[in-house]
Amino acid sequence: MKLRARYIDVDTGEMTALLLDDDCANLGIREKDRVKITHEGSTVVAIVSTTDSYVKKGEIGLMGSAFKTIGPEDGEEIEVIPAPKPESVEYIKKKMDGNELTKEEINVLINDIASRNLSAIELAAYVTSMQINGMNIRETVDLTMAMVNTGETIQFDRSPVLDFHSVGGCPGNKVTLLIVPIIAATGHMIPKTSSRAISSAAGTSDIVEVFANVDLDGKTLKMIAEKTGGVMAWGGSLNLAPADDVIIKAEYPLGIDPHAQLLASVMSKKKAVNADYLLIDIPMGDGTKVPTMESARQFAHDFIDLGDKLGIRVECAITYGGQPVGRAIGPALEAKEAISILEGAKNPNSVIEKTIVLSGMLLDMVNGRGGEERAREMLENGRALAKFREIVAAQGGNPDIRSDDIEVGGYAVDVLAIKSGYTNRIKNKDLVKIARAAGSPHDKGAGLLINKKVGMKVDDGEKLFTIYAENEVKLQNALTLAQKLEPMTIEGMVLAKMPSYSKMKF
Repeated sequence: MKLRARYIDVDTGEMTALLLDDDCANLGIREKDRVKITHEGSTVVAIVSTTDSYVKKGEIGLMGSAFKTIGPEDGEEIEVIPAPKPESVEYIKKKMDGNELTKEEINVLINDIASRNLSAIELAAYVTSMQINGMNIRETVDLTMAMVNTGETIQFDRSPVLDFHSVGGCPGNKVTLLIVPIIAATGHMIPKTSSRAISSAAGTSDIVEVFANVDLDGKTLKMIAEKTGGVMAWGGSLNLAPADDVIIKAEYPLGIDPHAQLLASVMSKKKAVNADYLLIDIPMGDGTKVPTMESARQFAHDFIDLGDKLGIRVECAITYGGQPVGRAIGPALEAKEAISILEGAKNPNSVIEKTIVLSGMLLDMVNGRGGEERAREMLENGRALAKFREIVAAQGGNPDIRSDDIEVGGYAVDVLAIKSGYTNRIKNKDLVKIARAAGSPHDKGAGLLINKKVGMKVDDGEKLFTIYAENEVKLQNALTLAQKLEPMTIEGMVLAKMPSYSKMKF
């Protein structure tokens, strides 16, 4: 059937075509069925949505990427025929029933995801089935390699290739900005790709973007890494395991992060850069992705096992995640704090010590021992700062970058304690909600600066934390949310008073 193409300037993240009900009836299809669209040798399969306003009879509206893929002129006739559902839909049903998938089935499924051949509903079914039924280690290996094979891989001319990753869940965990220049300053190469925030207050790429370009292609990443020893790039700008970005968008609205999918997500990107040594940071504690030591040990075991099967030597550090790392939460604030440590600041100690220990572990994987001493030396003698500036310059930033150059939000308000005592608990997730209400991570200057950590003495009216925002409305929204959530629990040293038994009535 010939239909006139109409460009719809909306991209839903899937191949989408808009049709009138009458034209659907003529094609023998319904909403959410698929059509195969052909134009001058180019073909795309799109998912149908019906409309009574965006197109006229005899027209087909093509959203964003669907139109650009086949490239017709607006109003030009194109061939449209019904198309069957991808066979991967049956494999999703198979996993929903709790059955094991073969390597071939996983390859087909991931290819369909990377090609955006599945609808949002089908993707939601996939991630839900993974959350409920999971995958065994053989399936997870096949899933990881399928994700690698759908994208680009980078083969460096230098070796070995070192890498670092945190599974996230702990706000303020800015240590990547310190680990990369420390490792690079020792003469090793660490081509670090990171994500933007999904549900957190700031991903590593959101922070680095404050002072340098993170949108690098594979050729540029390789050149910078081999020249400087380090790079801090956004993984989304590279074509590394592209199915992962599609899956993450399906996970986010559901608020889930299936175990096997998380493993494959991390390891596929490390395999794609041909990492030889990988250190995994697993923050553990209340309010993180990994709340218990038992679950943390299981994560570590699975990462190490998966790495062994992929030819990557993996070690894991289970770290304390019961409260923010350092005091800053939000892109500009975290950048400022990290750079100040490179410049010689002695606080926050939690950031410094975590950085030293993790850097030391990664160096010991290669050199055998003495890693912590070497890492501390790089930080204290200024070589890490010099390397950091070299990497920033290579990524298009100011080579003379200083912490004082980082601008934070121009609107700020202090949140005060309403009683005296000690900080008994900090609720990580609530702090993240407040930072996001202030505009983080989209507004680079938005976020929180923590004044009191767990165990610290607090006086009535004393500052607990400061909220920063780039406009007054968001600042007020964040303050209102902070007053509602009360993310810090203040208790006295005496938690409860009970009368003596002689005064109790029975």
